[in-house]
Amino acid sequence: MNALLIIDVQNDFCPGGALPVPKGDRIIPNVNRLAAAFDLVVATKDWHPAGHISFADSHPGTAVFDTIQVHGIEQTLWPVHCVQATTGAGLHPQLQLQHLNLILHKGTSSNLDSYSAFFENDGTTATGLEHYLKGLGVQEVYLCGLAEDVCVFHSAVDAHNCGFRTTVIQDATAAVDTPKGLAERTRSERSALGIHHSTTEQVLKSIGTAR
Repeated sequence: MNALLIIDVQNDFCPGGALPVPKGDRIIPNVNRLAAAFDLVVATKDWHPAGHISFADSHPGTAVFDTIQVHGIEQTLWPVHCVQATTGAGLHPQLQLQHLNLILHKGTSSNLDSYSAFFENDGTTATGLEHYLKGLGVQEVYLCGLAEDVCVFHSAVDAHNCGFRTTVIQDATAAVDTPKGLAERTRSERSALGIHHSTTEQVLKSIGTAR
């Protein structure tokens, strides 16, 4: 069984949001086409409490995109984004919600960030997604969403490490690429692990053939 993971297609990560991915909203038509083709679709949302540890405003004397150590974990500092129950935390209005089987909230703890859909940034606190998917017999996951070089990257690596055959759909994701070169570096790291890359058309064809 296959599953589609739609990572963080939220208002704050799209143009006009607090932490926009350049042209991030342009992937949504492909995401919707993919979601309609899968039997199991999971969407994730950053769902941060006010004053979250990842916000630069929570650390006086720091600036956005600084990197600090918090409880022994390297933490990049971001603008205030995806605060629980705000418009910015909502899924983008163009995303077709009728295809979603589950919406998973991550980054809900005040003192721990979460890039991956599978584990918090301490690398051990599970979100429950691995067991949910394996309990349904999923063996292969496809990833799309935002941002390619942050949350999609970490989710893909963890999916691979959890034993899923893992594919990132390149034209259904978009990168921050900050600092410059991050997007290419993370693509190389994914490939070195054996994570696959594909396109929307290729995935739709393969899913249709499998059926």
